[in-house]
Amino acid sequence: MYMYTTPLAFIGTQEIIIIVVIVLLLFGGKKIPELMRGLGRGVKEFKEGQREDPTAEDSNAPHAGRNDSINNPK
Repeated sequence: MYMYTTPLAFIGTQEIIIIVVIVLLLFGGKKIPELMRGLGRGVKEFKEGQREDPTAEDSNAPHAGRNDSINNPK
């Protein structure tokens, strides 16, 4: 019996260290916290979007009123 396993299952400590060093070289120490902060905000917004009821329309939503010319052509 053959089971398919992903290559990510076999990442060890050395590979993680190499990846971290490459990321540090590419982005630098000052840029990484900004990238992680943006990633955290994106994950938070995604989770909030998953909790919202897609059928409920909220007029207080920040995106309400956008594309008004598309929804209500003159």
